[in-house]
Amino acid sequence: MVFVFCLALTATFVIARAGKDDVEQASSAPVQPDSPRLSSPKDQQATFVEFLDFECEACGAMYPIVEQLRQTYGDRVSFVVRYFPLPGHFNADRAARAVASAARQNQFEPMYKRMYETQKQWGEQQVPLDDLFTSYARELGLNMTQFASDYTSEAVRAQIDRDIADGRRLGVSGTPTFYLNTTQVPPAGFAELSATFDRVLGQ
Repeated sequence: MVFVFCLALTATFVIARAGKDDVEQASSAPVQPDSPRLSSPKDQQATFVEFLDFECEACGAMYPIVEQLRQTYGDRVSFVVRYFPLPGHFNADRAARAVASAARQNQFEPMYKRMYETQKQWGEQQVPLDDLFTSYARELGLNMTQFASDYTSEAVRAQIDRDIADGRRLGVSGTPTFYLNTTQVPPAGFAELSATFDRVLGQ
């Protein structure tokens, strides 16, 4: 399979969006303690991190492969998500804010899945889709007053900007970018990534 990265237009544009304090607090580690997780096994042997953009077609193409990896290794590997919306995607930041807001009501995974499952319907549109993402929250049964507040909150903004700043410090320039523990691994098919997982897990 051939995968094409979604590339950032410029590094300076993305960093400029993060406040000075957020950039200073960014780390060179792929994971933050409060980064959202799709799996967090008790017997954790490795950590798989994805810097993603919900509007990125390459991320959408990798989504079922990541899901297959999670089904296979989720009992031993923690699957972590970092938000990395690219400036060239009109609604990527809005999608990230919607998912981060859902996470604050313990509905991260359902909203994460909804974004990818509907990406072909809303991706590449050059009009604001706040109402569409709000409708997803309503369908998930979220508290809509809280969702609306979180969606425009400084806390959600800071979380996304911190992920972007962390990614930049790591050298992330496009999506999807994967790390297995602290080593960057290229996007690939399930067989190739599974072989990498097996090597790291000592199988």
